[in-house]
This record gives sequence, C-alpha cells and structure tokens, in this order.
Amino acid sequence: MEPGSVDLQKDKDGIWSFSKNDFAPDLYTYSFIVDGVKANDPNNSYQVRDVASVMSMVLVDGKQSENYKVQNVLSRHRFQKVVQIKWTERRPKIMIYTPPGYENSKEKYPVLYLLHGMGGDEEAWMTLGRASQILDNLIAQGKAKPMIVVMPNGHTSNSAAPGESSKGFYKIDMRTPDIFSGDMETYFKEIMNFTEANYRTKADAKNRAIAGLSMGGFHSLYISANQSKTFDYVGLFSPAILPPDEKKSPVYQNLDSKLKTQQNNTYKLYWIGIGKTDFLYKNVSDYRQKLDKMNFKYQYVESEGGHTWSNWRTYLNEFVPQLFK
Repeated sequence: MEPGSVDLQKDKDGIWSFSKNDFAPDLYTYSFIVDGVKANDPNNSYQVRDVASVMSMVLVDGKQSENYKVQNVLSRHRFQKVVQIKWTERRPKIMIYTPPGYENSKEKYPVLYLLHGMGGDEEAWMTLGRASQILDNLIAQGKAKPMIVVMPNGHTSNSAAPGESSKGFYKIDMRTPDIFSGDMETYFKEIMNFTEANYRTKADAKNRAIAGLSMGGFHSLYISANQSKTFDYVGLFSPAILPPDEKKSPVYQNLDSKLKTQQNNTYKLYWIGIGKTDFLYKNVSDYRQKLDKMNFKYQYVESEGGHTWSNWRTYLNEFVPQLFK
C-alpha cells in the first residue's frame, strides 16, 4: 500500500467505502486506486491540479479552514492573469490579486510578492494555496491591511501554466532548466517594475514583502539578500536553502556578506516556517544556526507535518497579518 493510502471496505451490497470522523479542518485532496490505476472521484466535481497531478478535493469545515472558504463578506473578482514584459525571451504570466475597493479608489497599496514551489506556476497559490480567500477573509476580519498580491510564474523556461501560452499543453517537468540558474533572482526586478508601473503601489521597502514556499522560499531568500534595501518583510515557507555545488550564479555567492548587509540595512520581519517531518528540516535548521551566530533576528514557526500545502496555507494565514504594520 502506498504511503498515505487506506483500503476501502466492500459491504454486502457491493458498495466500497471508507469512514473517518476525526479529520482536522483543512482542504484535502484524494484519488482512488483501482487495480493499480489512479482515478478521481466521479461523484465529486471539485478537482485541483498540483504540478502534474489532478486530484479530487474536499474542504472540511472548522476554525483552521474558515479562511479557505469564500465567505459572504466581499465582492468577487479581484484577481487577473496578465502578461509580463519579456525575460529570457519568454513572456511569463502573473496572477495579481487586488483588494476590495481597488477598482473604485485612487488609493495606493503595499505589495506582497508570493512565489510558488518547484514544478508550480502562477496558478498554484490561487488554487491549492487559497490565497484570494485567505486575503479576502483576513482583510474583512480587520486582521490584515489591504494589499496587492503578485504571484508570478517562477520558472523562466515556462512562460505560463499549461495551455496558457504558445508552448501549449506541455508535459509538466518538476526540474526545469531554470532551477538554480539564478534567472528568477536576476530578472525579478522586471516583475517589480511591471507591477509598480501598472498598479497603484506604495513603492518603498516598508510597503514591500516577498514570500514563497519551497523553491519560492529559496527565491525569496536570495532575492531579498541580493536586494537588501527592497523588502522589509520576508517569508520563507519550507524553503530550500543552498543551491547544488555546481551552480555558480553570482546571486548565490557570498551569501553571508549579503545577509550581513541585509541585517545592517534593517528590516521589520524575517519569518521562517517548517514542518517537523519536512525533508528540508535539516537544511532550515542549519540555516537558522547561521542566522543565530550572526544575531540575525527572525521569527520561527515549527509545525506538525511535512512539505505540504496544508502547512503553506497555514503559514500564509499567519504571515499576512504581520505585514505592513
């Protein structure tokens, strides 16, 4: 039996079932395995894609998951997919969330740049991450300041999610050539320039945040270290820390001195979250030891579980209320 799988039980009428009454409130994905073939639930029309896997989805109601739902508090549609200016001869797409009232005001807003993980794309935080629901609810509850959230495609060798670019419905590859190339970190200023030229933003460090999960946490670490006066708020969710030894991009070199400069330039929040069974736990522990020796201040959250969307949704829910204070 595969890890995380359970056996269905067949009753006298030939109905297969599984019962469990202690699911924690959260968003769950699942599939059936029938004679070794994975299949989605034909009685559940709600499905979601995670990298190359499409799964059935169910949300268990409760306190932990209340911000993952669409509440009857705000008007819908405040996000759009836009084409960004060229980088590396591609035109990456960006999902942009704007807060309630944006269309009818002249107000300027702070910006959170929110980055996905390896194999993901600009749709990941909006679907599995429930980013728009979390932002809508936190803002309505008065727990978070209204903000713009920019979610770009972080794979510079893919311009967009499958079917959303001239590349067509391509087969998704977790390890694209751009990973650890330094391209995302090098060209990230283009995303910022596009956002600040086309949206009403407060364009200074105290009104900019950057955060990401896994590979996106890796990008957030190095983008903020290389642009040390750009972001007052940094969030690393289950982040990768060091590139492979053979990757020699300048953006990865002299990290200690860049962190020292970032420290000297001051910032308001450096936030790290990791699950106790995450395969990157040791890497994050080693990184924290480095920060501790430098007296580099950070906020640390250690949760149950591993490298999962359940944790990343929780981290976003905890990180966002601390921004732009």
